Amino acid sequence: MSALSDNLVTFAILTYLIAMISHAVEYALGNPRTRAAVASPARELVGAGVGGASGVTAEPPGPVPPSVDGSANRARIAGLVAVAATAFAAVLHLAALVTRGLAADRMPWGNMYEFVLTVTFIGVAAWLVVLWKRPSLRKLGLFLTLVMVLLVATAELVLYVPIVPLVPALNSYWFVIHVSTIVFASGIFLLGAVPAVGFLMRNGFEQGKRSFPYTLAKRLPAAASLERLTFALHAFAFPIFTFAVIAGAIWAEAAWGRPWGWDPKETWAFISWVVYAGYLHARATPSVKRNVATWIAVLGFLTMLMNLFGVNIFFTGLHSYGGLN
Repeated sequence: MSALSDNLVTFAILTYLIAMISHAVEYALGNPRTRAAVASPARELVGAGVGGASGVTAEPPGPVPPSVDGSANRARIAGLVAVAATAFAAVLHLAALVTRGLAADRMPWGNMYEFVLTVTFIGVAAWLVVLWKRPSLRKLGLFLTLVMVLLVATAELVLYVPIVPLVPALNSYWFVIHVSTIVFASGIFLLGAVPAVGFLMRNGFEQGKRSFPYTLAKRLPAAASLERLTFALHAFAFPIFTFAVIAGAIWAEAAWGRPWGWDPKETWAFISWVVYAGYLHARATPSVKRNVATWIAVLGFLTMLMNLFGVNIFFTGLHSYGGLN
């Protein structure tokens, strides 16, 4: 069962890669019909004497050229393949977690490898729900699948550890309560970071910036749409994250005799909570620009990454059992 889980993770990575490539094809082809529609008014203006010789007969819009129509079809097919591949990869991802849990005879959250696998699954599952409700955001999938490939591959190639029993400190019902909510909130924050970065790039592009990385966002949805999605995801995840921190304090009181001890992981969880609270406050303050507030959200996710990777690898404390070994 353990070997099956490992193989399923490998297949999930490859399928996420196929989804990412398909999204990239759709992204590169763009929307030829839109480009043709934009070009038609320009031709009509020239025909009317604006920007060209007056008296020239206006060129009728005419039908979309077959080559343009073919490109649109290929882009649409690539987008559908990308979504299907993402959904299939998510199924493989879930199967890997289930088989890992069955092999270990516990919930698959006992170490850093399993934690990253679960957080990334929550992120991609939430993305599929968002995509089902708002198909217009599909092109954001290129960046989401890129994140999936990078994080799941890192988990498999760098963080992997064989299955071991839980340490005694984790043998508690609080393990399920605390860790499940932390995992869920972290997965939503992971997804929320994608439109946040997309908004910052797209907003710059809409303001006329044509340097890297703003040009990468020229085919993303409108900046306002990305910003609203960023806020919705963070507003949904923050109360769950707050409950998880409180549950962790209650568990610490029961396990170690104190609710808070400024352990490195506790400290960085508090830092993340403060930063995300700051983002929501800034987002609700009319005088704070949306791009400034969104930068705070990105900073919040960086603190989450520090708590996950930096603390587990470079620090020791009462949470060291969540590391690489």
